[in-house]
Amino acid sequence: MRVTRLSEAERTDALARLGEWRHDPERDAITRRFRFADFGAAFGFMTRVALIAERMDHHPEWFNVYDRVDILLTTHDCGGLSARDVALAEAIDALAA
Repeated sequence: MRVTRLSEAERTDALARLGEWRHDPERDAITRRFRFADFGAAFGFMTRVALIAERMDHHPEWFNVYDRVDILLTTHDCGGLSARDVALAEAIDALAA
């Protein structure tokens, strides 16, 4: 299945729904920082996200330092933000809630 880049209108709509995610126009990606009580909680979150991402066959770029997890989502196959990124961001938000 071919993955297509979101149009400007689709991107605007998605960002309105994804309140804490920010658009990185340089990479046409979305990013969000999560904070946790400690490293164990942050690592546990990353593990749960990894299982979801694997099922979706869509994997985040991320960075972890102690209690912080920074996530960047973009779809390399289409060179920017796609519906796959939005779906994964929504799943991550549901997990973090």
